Amino acid sequence: MVTGRAPGPAAPDDMDPEAAFGVRVGVKQEAIMAERLSAEARKSALAGLPGWTEPSGREAIARTFIFKDFNEAFGFMSRAALVAEKSDHHPEWRNVYKTVEVVLATHDAGGVTKLDIELAKAMNAIAKQLGVA
Repeated sequence: MVTGRAPGPAAPDDMDPEAAFGVRVGVKQEAIMAERLSAEARKSALAGLPGWTEPSGREAIARTFIFKDFNEAFGFMSRAALVAEKSDHHPEWRNVYKTVEVVLATHDAGGVTKLDIELAKAMNAIAKQLGVA
């Protein structure tokens, strides 16, 4: 019988990132347009997000995480991907060996929204579990 799914580990929808990683995950925002944060609200939110900054030239937030090795960096990305999929909000990111560069922005809203702030908080929590402050 063909099921359309390759055998192997559970698909992300089968996993609960809140239970697995202790990270609070928002509800999928499928039909809801996220509202872009004002410059003041964005600045206030960044104050509570250690390590995150506003990259020059675009309305977004960014952080570079440096882990012990590639395996730890990839583990971080795998955990963060589960959170992102659960909330239907996905990061722009790049991985080179033990470094993960992340940029968050809600393209439909043209800037940073609460979805980006929540994903950044979750990423910080996952990194903290791996020993990266």
